[in-house]
Amino acid sequence: MTSLNHRLRPMTGRDPKESHRAATPLELFFDLTFVVAFSQISGQTAHLLELGHIGSAVGAFAFTVFAVSWAWINYSWLASAYDNDDLFFRISTLVVMVGVLIVALGVPAVFHSFDEGAHLDNSVLVAGYVVMRVATIALWLRAAAHDEKRRRTCLAYATNIGIAQIGWIALIFVDLPLGITLVFTTALMLLELAGPLFAELRFGATPWHAHHIAERYGLLVIITLGEVVLGTILAISAVIEASGWSAEVVVLAVGGTVLAFAMWWNYFAIPWAEVLARHRLRAFPWGYLHIVLFGSLVGVGTGLHVAATVIDHTAHVDALYAAWTIAIPVLVFEIMLFVLYGLLVLQFDPFHLLLFAIAVGLLALGVASVAWGATLGVGLLLMAASPAAVVVGYETVGWRHGERMVQRTLDG
Repeated sequence: MTSLNHRLRPMTGRDPKESHRAATPLELFFDLTFVVAFSQISGQTAHLLELGHIGSAVGAFAFTVFAVSWAWINYSWLASAYDNDDLFFRISTLVVMVGVLIVALGVPAVFHSFDEGAHLDNSVLVAGYVVMRVATIALWLRAAAHDEKRRRTCLAYATNIGIAQIGWIALIFVDLPLGITLVFTTALMLLELAGPLFAELRFGATPWHAHHIAERYGLLVIITLGEVVLGTILAISAVIEASGWSAEVVVLAVGGTVLAFAMWWNYFAIPWAEVLARHRLRAFPWGYLHIVLFGSLVGVGTGLHVAATVIDHTAHVDALYAAWTIAIPVLVFEIMLFVLYGLLVLQFDPFHLLLFAIAVGLLALGVASVAWGATLGVGLLLMAASPAAVVVGYETVGWRHGERMVQRTLDG
């Protein structure tokens, strides 16, 4: 029976084989704050892209997506291993959520400074990031105090995060040119990424739950896809208010929804949890590369936003440019999905390669159709057919191949 009070309890680690382990209501609420940050990133990226400022948009996008995604990943794996749902854990989660909202408020300044190209104005964003990470450090230290078996692992996590935060804080007060700042930023990102690898491989693994962590990642995928749909509808609403209804607006709404739905189907066709439970070390590339996958989902929403401004004739770019802003993140999503699947099962299947080739071909056809004079809506429908074709191929034939691959992986 679940406890009805939230008094302080030891953080001694959860059972990694606990039955019926599922995401908590607090974790679901927690995810919503991250989608707010993703929405900010998407909107700011779309603004720069519709002005044609590709370099600034991509640089700021990568910087902010990493900050948001990495903080979510660190907390989620910690919670999978140590969430005891007591008062301390809940208040710490609240602090992380406040930090996320501060990060979201700092996103516009980061994009503006990238566009200016002189100095990186990351003070608010980094302040929010540090707030998130300080709360995470407190949780790791508490776990170290209570879980004697994994004390060195928890302390290694806390030490790595603490050292990185000193570096992030220094970047707030040291006014360096943008290029030099990005060098230091890259070094700090690599330090952050190295922390879990060092802690878990050197001192022993934390008791994270495979089915729970797969569900957590899947929930963020769903919520981010929801942000794609919401962002599309908000952009389309602005077009309708300014110019009224048109066939192109309807096609954009339908195409964007079909695209998001097909991407959802693609992701959840793969039994991530079963393989992670059998081969826990494969969680490292799987978990890390999701940063790129999350970014691709945010990027799809960005592209649809740019498409809406093109249809409304308020953008400084043309329809072909808008088609590329949708096609590229969809392509990244499809590449990452096949890569993640391949790294998880460590097998190769020619039929899956065929599905990937068909998906890429349909994406290329969607962009080419716009270049040949078709409307942006027609191009979007063809691009939406890209992940949809994978769904059809998987549900008719590919599932048998996948079932055999997964079974061989579980038996290995």
